[in-house]
Amino acid sequence: MSDAEMLDQKEVDALLDAVESGNLKDDQPPARIFSRFRRDHEKVEIRVYDFKRPERIGKDQMRTLRTLHEAFARGFGAQMSGFLRSIVEVRVASAEQMTYAEFIGSLPNPTCFTLLDCPPLGGQICMEISPLVVYPLVERLLGGTNQNLMIPQRPLTGIETRLMRRVLDLGMNALTEAWSGVREIDFSVAAMESNPQLVEIVPPNEVVVMIGFEIRLGSRVGDGVGTMSLCIPYNVIEPVMDDLSTENWFVAGDGRAREAEEAIVSKLHDSTVQIEATLAETSITLSDLGRLEVGDLLTTDRRADQPVQVSVAGKPKFEATLGQHRGMRALRIVDPAKVGNSEVPTLETGS
Repeated sequence: MSDAEMLDQKEVDALLDAVESGNLKDDQPPARIFSRFRRDHEKVEIRVYDFKRPERIGKDQMRTLRTLHEAFARGFGAQMSGFLRSIVEVRVASAEQMTYAEFIGSLPNPTCFTLLDCPPLGGQICMEISPLVVYPLVERLLGGTNQNLMIPQRPLTGIETRLMRRVLDLGMNALTEAWSGVREIDFSVAAMESNPQLVEIVPPNEVVVMIGFEIRLGSRVGDGVGTMSLCIPYNVIEPVMDDLSTENWFVAGDGRAREAEEAIVSKLHDSTVQIEATLAETSITLSDLGRLEVGDLLTTDRRADQPVQVSVAGKPKFEATLGQHRGMRALRIVDPAKVGNSEVPTLETGS
């Protein structure tokens, strides 16, 4: 250290007095945050960014993915309920971004790990179903009651794998239907494994979307409850990311609703309904009914010139006059049917 950098005794004493009194001043300028644009560093927003877990999907798109898979959960639960003849509830528990290594590290071993093809998208996605769900499902399919069921720590046998394949096929139908609003994707089961560590569909640091589900088998306390996870790599759904924005999602939803409405209306136009014309109604005793012969007259309270009531599918819709057209009995619609003091709405028919 040079003589210019050394402190004399007076400077040392002044420094010690300043430390004791708390009047020590720092002559160093505050740290600056440099950027291409000149800004006040006190107004710069600083956020922590973890390079190991980059967020490549916006919050708006994540909400859309969650909504989309909530529809999948409802459809999958309904299909499994009909297949098992028992109540099955499936709901979305979480939706988050992580790396593929983190997702694989969170899974048990052994488990039911399934690879899914999703043409026309490139790559594969994967689905994991907890053994807490798999073995009660298998037990139910084999006629068991799931009472005092022990969950074995082993891979699925060949028979159990085939039974789970039937359940997964139901899930593929529900998943294809849920994604139909974004893109026509044909999901199918490609392979099934028991050890997730042996499967690497993307690099460990690749960003994936993990949709977590909770599956409840039955409605009684003590029935099986487990989890299911759907792992979607970002590079697989990157071609459809623009379609996952909320604005495009609702616009597409309105278009699908209009198309569905038009399809229903076109089908209704071609459908047939039963039309009946009631001339009159009366009541007689069983003894009078037994003595009826050809030529007997039945009297009613309706006048002969009063309109005839026309019913569609058993419900009164019109009033008509009875006549003849081209040698056949015919009805001419004159008014809507009157029930009490109100008119029944007429059917809207095309020209």
